[in-house]
Amino acid sequence: MTGGVVVVAHVSDLHLGAHVPATVDTLVADVAAVAPDLTVVTGDCTMRARTGQFRQARTLLDRLPSPLMVVLGNHDLPLFSVARLVAPYARYRVAIEPRLDLCVDVAGLRALGLESMPRWRWKGGRVSRRQVDLVRSVLDDAPPGVARLLALHHPPLVRGPARIVGRDALARALADARVDVVLAGHTHQPATRCVDVTGSGAAHRLVEVVAGTATSRRVRGTARSWTVIRIDPAAIVVEERYERDGAWCAGRSVRYARPC
Repeated sequence: MTGGVVVVAHVSDLHLGAHVPATVDTLVADVAAVAPDLTVVTGDCTMRARTGQFRQARTLLDRLPSPLMVVLGNHDLPLFSVARLVAPYARYRVAIEPRLDLCVDVAGLRALGLESMPRWRWKGGRVSRRQVDLVRSVLDDAPPGVARLLALHHPPLVRGPARIVGRDALARALADARVDVVLAGHTHQPATRCVDVTGSGAAHRLVEVVAGTATSRRVRGTARSWTVIRIDPAAIVVEERYERDGAWCAGRSVRYARPC
């Protein structure tokens, strides 16, 4: 980066249809208060991909600060219906975002969003060879000094049973493209860490940020939350914000020197 601070608001797991209505208003106000340069929503806009839930989600998304980048989550595909077989992404494309993979440029940042939920998987994610090539072509081609960010619903670098299909190829592409930050959701629990990845050249270190549940009633032992990422030439600062007693407040904050 050539200078200045880029602020990214990272929201996930809205689950409209299983949400807390009062939290929607307070979330919108809290995100707006940080004046983000980009708002990223990493999936699960709806609870069961129903038309009415997509309408509710669209209303909420329209209230969040723009520019806005949204990627699809596993709850945004119909669960048990013919639609999952013949047109799994149709409702999402109409209501939320016609592009399943998309790039957004703001001053000091290039962000790429990927769809990581195929219709043939129940819950786990995958990244295809075509999408791996997108990481290289889109993010590696970012202008000099611009931070590079990848967003998808499933945490892409975990191992074990939660491992996504295509993990190793994606990790190599992240290293080759020198990606600074990876954003994900899906787990309902906020987390941040540095991860080492290796591509065709030297090892590369990036910051992985998983956002918690923003407005859903479906929490897993953690209060509803969202995350602010501030990127400048020297550091990446990740601040988790939690809902307590109907209001949002600062939680854990972690600073990573660049490279982390």
